[in-house]
Amino acid sequence: MQKRALLIVGLLWSGFGGGAWAQKSSADGIAEYRAMLADGNPAELFEAKGEALWKQKRGPKQSSLERCDLGKGAGVVRGAFVELPRFFADTNKVQDLESRLLSCMETLQGFSATEIAKTAFDRGEQTTITALATWIASESRGLKFNLPQDHVAEKTMYEVGKRLFFARGGPHDFACASCHGEDGKRIRLQDLPKLTTNPGAGNGFGAWPAYRVSNGQMWGMQLRLNDCYRQQRFPYPLFGSDATVALGVYLGVNGKGGESVAPALKR
Repeated sequence: MQKRALLIVGLLWSGFGGGAWAQKSSADGIAEYRAMLADGNPAELFEAKGEALWKQKRGPKQSSLERCDLGKGAGVVRGAFVELPRFFADTNKVQDLESRLLSCMETLQGFSATEIAKTAFDRGEQTTITALATWIASESRGLKFNLPQDHVAEKTMYEVGKRLFFARGGPHDFACASCHGEDGKRIRLQDLPKLTTNPGAGNGFGAWPAYRVSNGQMWGMQLRLNDCYRQQRFPYPLFGSDATVALGVYLGVNGKGGESVAPALKR
């Protein structure tokens, strides 16, 4: 704890150009701080919870999710995360990990997908999906992103996501590209990855789900994208919306070849 406190003090001091810390960038300091916390990343608790929930018989049908097809075959988890979002024939939709889990919870366990989607983030079965997504992501840690673009629906969603990424609007005329469309941007002390090309797209997309130290919450990609819209002063697109899935396709395809580090640790 004392080492962490000294590092934070040094990081703040570097912002004022003081002492030896002035030779180190803020980004380097934050990277060191994350590395120190990584050994005890609270995401591990969500991983354990997610694995247990995957095997647990739940819902009106009292069934587990062990027959859920995430794109690699029924029950196959390893490698699924780095190939999502993708098209699923049974739903006739392109789905990301969280929306796919929602479909499986409805078909296999009997939950109402509509009701869960309307639930506030970090409440009820939304927390179940976050935990499941955290564990599933951890099973592909270190693998390279390789989202499929074979089906016409996947190609269409990529183009929709691209347009959404650059679309400006809201009271401040912001777009996703306003923060993540070029190199060298920063908010507070944190560098913002450029999400149109690698390595930025791989690093940015490949880190979620992630544990947010600032609020003590586990965030999946759905919440991450919804909160970006909130910061742009847009209404929430809502859970599993086509807009958030399309953005996920755009970011994931741009990040092809990038290594998944999820679940990560974030500010």
